[in-house]
Amino acid sequence: MIHQLIAAASWAPSAMNEQPCHFTVITDAELLDKISAQAKTWLLANLASMRNPALFRDLLRDEKFHLLYRAPALIVISAPIQGHWTTEDCALAAQNMMLAATSLGLGSCWIGFAQGWLNTPEARDLLDLSGQNLCVAPIVVGHPKAVLPAVPRKHPVITWLGSAHQTQPPRNGRQTQEQP
Repeated sequence: MIHQLIAAASWAPSAMNEQPCHFTVITDAELLDKISAQAKTWLLANLASMRNPALFRDLLRDEKFHLLYRAPALIVISAPIQGHWTTEDCALAAQNMMLAATSLGLGSCWIGFAQGWLNTPEARDLLDLSGQNLCVAPIVVGHPKAVLPAVPRKHPVITWLGSAHQTQPPRNGRQTQEQP
């Protein structure tokens, strides 16, 4: 199934069709535990630079909280740092991967908390990653314990410039409205 996820990710569009993404797959439970513990330690040390640090302090100090949710697999998507569109290319690959996971009955989650630590020399050494790559998308994958209800979506705000699809007279040639 992991090969299917990576195949789906590899079909994501990329700038100039560079296809720069590198996939590092970690399935060793001890290594996943180590990544969780070290990333939590790094986050706590760098808490002051986070937005709303008080919100996360207790969670990160909780020994029972596993940063990777004890998922059986972590797939780290990275690409060359010097790539002009590295972040966007990896994000597109991650979305394809996560959609494919859902279609296979798997759960997935982008672990943003792990990104900072994964870009440290210590983490790069641990995962045998080149210092030339930026770790952008750490995605955990596994079988969900329960199916969660759909999250309510906000109505999109749409701005039309020009004459297509306008339902109300434009103000100065521009229109912004919420669509149900």
